[in-house]
Amino acid sequence: MTSIIHRRTIRKYKKEDIPADKLEALLYQASRAATMGNMQLYSVIVTRSEEMKEKLSPLHFGQPMVKGAPVVLTFCADFNRFTKWCELRNANAGYDNILSFFNAMSDTLLYVQAFCSLAEEAGYGTCYLGTTLYNPQGIIDLLKMPKLTFPVATITLGVPDENPEQPDRLPHLAYIHDEAYQDYAPNQLDIIYYFKEQLEENQQFVKINGKENLAQVFTDCRYTKKDNEAMSASLLETLKSQGFL
Repeated sequence: MTSIIHRRTIRKYKKEDIPADKLEALLYQASRAATMGNMQLYSVIVTRSEEMKEKLSPLHFGQPMVKGAPVVLTFCADFNRFTKWCELRNANAGYDNILSFFNAMSDTLLYVQAFCSLAEEAGYGTCYLGTTLYNPQGIIDLLKMPKLTFPVATITLGVPDENPEQPDRLPHLAYIHDEAYQDYAPNQLDIIYYFKEQLEENQQFVKINGKENLAQVFTDCRYTKKDNEAMSASLLETLKSQGFL
């Protein structure tokens, strides 16, 4: 059994398939995760075929894990199923709004985390792709997702073919607040981010990008205001077309 304290992101996988019954068991076990109103507002689309992985790959910026993993899982916020059940039972569903999207997204992410923990305990490796929300419409079109569904997270899954170092994490004083939120003074931020800023690999990032510090690498190179605003506009438009706005 692998403790979460030892978990690491796996991007390289052995050419070894995952039996359908084992995957289905893990997905079922994960459904014991907390869920709002016991509604289970999520679905998961399982991709195994090379053809579909080839089509998914550019939607995730060509990250090699998509084509390299035996299984790619797209986890979706899903109010379609629940709404159709309500309508079938002559109940007036009112879930075409932003609150319902956030409720379904929260349900989905709880399910995702439960699944990843179970999969890693079973000896599999996972990689969380943060690109899912960057190209939601393309994913929706490819996976033929109906209104009141939305892709929230993508996980690649397989038998690990690497044992990478764990990435750094902030000290606990960075995110634990007693009784109420305590805002950060400059000297506290210096302490919180000191280790991250001193890592040799991060100092190299600063150097090769010609920046003054690591924060500028994030704001000017990795997650820029221009890109964030463009993708936010796309995200809102897709939420509207999917019936949540």
